[in-house]
Amino acid sequence: MDLDVLVLGSGVAGLSAVVRLAEVPGLRVGVLTKGELSQSATRWAQGGVAAVLGGDEDSTDLHLADTLAAGAGLCDVDAARVLVDEGPARVSELIALGAVFDREAGGGLALAREGGHSEARVLHAGGAATGAEVERALVEAVASTAAAVLERWFALDLLVADGCCVGVAALDADGSRREVRAAHVVLATGGAGQLFAVTTNPHAATGDGMAMALRAGVPVADVEFVQFHPTALHHPAMPRPLLSEALRGHGALLRDGRGERFVDELAPRDAVSRAMAARMFEERVEHLWLDATGLEAFEDRFPTLAASLATAGLDPATDWLPIAPAAHYVSGGVLTDLDGASALPGLWAAGEAACTGVHGANRLASNSLLEGMVFGARLAEAIETGRSGPSDTGALRGRGGLTGAVPWRAVSGAVQDERTSRPGAAGAAGPDHHGHDAELVPSSDVAKRRERLQRAMTEGAGVLRSRRSLEEAAAAVEQTSPPATATTSAEAGELANLGVLARAVLDAALARTETRGAHARVEYPTASEQWRCRLVHGFEETG
Repeated sequence: MDLDVLVLGSGVAGLSAVVRLAEVPGLRVGVLTKGELSQSATRWAQGGVAAVLGGDEDSTDLHLADTLAAGAGLCDVDAARVLVDEGPARVSELIALGAVFDREAGGGLALAREGGHSEARVLHAGGAATGAEVERALVEAVASTAAAVLERWFALDLLVADGCCVGVAALDADGSRREVRAAHVVLATGGAGQLFAVTTNPHAATGDGMAMALRAGVPVADVEFVQFHPTALHHPAMPRPLLSEALRGHGALLRDGRGERFVDELAPRDAVSRAMAARMFEERVEHLWLDATGLEAFEDRFPTLAASLATAGLDPATDWLPIAPAAHYVSGGVLTDLDGASALPGLWAAGEAACTGVHGANRLASNSLLEGMVFGARLAEAIETGRSGPSDTGALRGRGGLTGAVPWRAVSGAVQDERTSRPGAAGAAGPDHHGHDAELVPSSDVAKRRERLQRAMTEGAGVLRSRRSLEEAAAAVEQTSPPATATTSAEAGELANLGVLARAVLDAALARTETRGAHARVEYPTASEQWRCRLVHGFEETG
């Protein structure tokens, strides 16, 4: 199959790109997704969309300042400026596509304040069903315009020829190995919450795009910054039900086992999660409490959450809600320029799979859906103009060496060792590589290995980390994950991808001897100026 553009993933970033690209006359655009078109992590996003719209006292400068403050010194300022400046127009376009956001009694858009935001600028749909509404509007637009929709296909590896990405090797819906050739490949494969046993992410969030890029030697950065959402419902269900940040924005309080408040509820997520983890350790408990009893008209304002809590037997009007941090978002990913181009010509990335530099060391609440909309649109426009390779802008500029850019530092370890030493590694990203050298994992053993890997990452690389915990996690990952892409099934492929990305997270977390943003080392409780840099896999320092 030959296409002009192949988009991997069907979340907000990928579909935002497809909506624009499908309008270009003569351009054949395809979407490949391992589930159905409407089954992506975007559906699970409760928080909302942060954007400064006209007619209020807020400003894009304030939104930028809040984004940079949350990012703890590692944001790319140019990328963050693009986000806040172009975001309002993308939101307006989404509304034009049919997305319905909550409104006040007078008809104006209802705006909420969330952690890390200095103003109320977050739009919601259905109280806490924003992602589902965004996904619905985009899926309806894409279903009628894309040239090819490949549902229940699993991308295995990038195809690379003459230094360019030329497509992907994949398993089709019947499990047969296929190649899909395309002049442009867009990684919009989402995040990797399934690295951890406790997560808000769906089962499919296994970091496939980032893992494929790591195997191909494409620069990937900032993956040690795994954001843990502080208010996931402590409940047997997995993924963990998320209690939206909007609850705290409307006045819900965090309480410890003694009923005392212990942290500013509207601090950035990293600070709240660290405070919770420390208090849980101190009290030797598995969860703390969210007190939403003081919120008026809970069912009217948050109907989706009210229904979810009722199913769990909880009444927010009278019950404190048990909560604990859960893996939520990877702030890093495939390094891109300001238009979503990676360092490998023909390969683009957007959304959670990308590292645009917007989030730095910690994502500001409700900037994720906005980032997908903005950079999905920008890469579409760049492809339409004939671009195929990266520009010296954003997080990619000058390999971090230009004035104002965050410096790069190479990180080596298990990921690099695997890439360069395993049999057939030289062809790992080549057009003829199909993973025949992979360790074959019996299907009955895949789920058990995945669970062991997730437990090891939760115990060793969670909210609070130490050298000992990270090294123990690394040893466990090596025992549970195959050393190369297992391509006998999508499930085995997901396991291999989790192993590749787990090694990358652990390598970077071991190297970064400081606490910054979503990365907290107990031996190094403060940030250090020498570590104000990006740790980049797939980058070799010279000189």
